[in-house]
Amino acid sequence: MNNSKNITRITYIALLALLLAAPAIGLYPVFVMKLLCFALFACAFNLLLGFTGLLSFGHAAFFGSAAYITGWFVKQQGWTPELAILAGAIGAGLIGLVVGLVAIRRQGIYFAMITLAIAQMVYFVCLQAPFTGGEDGLQGVPRGNLFGLIGLQSDTAMYYFVAAVFVLCFLFISRIVNSPFGQVLKMIRENEPRAISLGYQVDRYKLLAFVLSSALAGLAGSLKTLVMGFATLSDVHWSMSGEVILMTLLGGVGTFFGPVMGAGIVIALQNLLADKVGSWVTVIIGVIFVVCVLAFRKGLIGELQAFRERRRTAGQADSKPA
Repeated sequence: MNNSKNITRITYIALLALLLAAPAIGLYPVFVMKLLCFALFACAFNLLLGFTGLLSFGHAAFFGSAAYITGWFVKQQGWTPELAILAGAIGAGLIGLVVGLVAIRRQGIYFAMITLAIAQMVYFVCLQAPFTGGEDGLQGVPRGNLFGLIGLQSDTAMYYFVAAVFVLCFLFISRIVNSPFGQVLKMIRENEPRAISLGYQVDRYKLLAFVLSSALAGLAGSLKTLVMGFATLSDVHWSMSGEVILMTLLGGVGTFFGPVMGAGIVIALQNLLADKVGSWVTVIIGVIFVVCVLAFRKGLIGELQAFRERRRTAGQADSKPA
């Protein structure tokens, strides 16, 4: 077990070093920033699905609404980026609170369809509201100056800001999952009636998990607006909810690094194939997803962890005296 923890720790240190060195080794900063934004979105979704067992079909509502809120405050009100990002995350969390209060009264497919229905309402608001720009969205959103002092116009400066936010959020999600609160969430995922019988207020735990996931998804959407300089209807469209589900399942539901890998694969394929095959990229990604679901039921990281566990169990069995 200690050896497994050491391997995991070394892997994370190596990935952190790669993240810090990415601009120096020639990786395109805007691409990596976009990847980190969607990786954070997938991690936020995984907190709800992988560790609480709640499947939401409407997480684009939180990602997209925060993108619009941040873009509007920065462009129209002249707010500094950190305040606009905070406003976007809080706005997404409040929307998540409203959605959660309605949705957690149901389970399974009924919960998923309620989240989808409310997300479509949010999409309609973003389409019709005068401050969202309608079908054109919010264009030309400036990055501004962090705390009024540090200019984010440079891709390098913006990159390290996004990387720092991602790392802090990743550690925050890890802390949540490994806390007593996170253990209760896992219990709810595995056996909700048992959690109720032990006296836990299950609906409160699920609601808090939903709000946290919504706020983190909103944070990802806010960062994406600053990185790309725009917020559009595609950010709040139902297909965005499908993409984050794809990313999470592809990497591995209920794993820490799985959503990050899933987001990396999807974003990389979209960028590499978009110019070559056009709209067919969605078909290719769909085929890859079907193959991975059939061949790797637990996702790429999930299957790797299962393989390591089988090897460890086999090694312990071989070491026992006959």
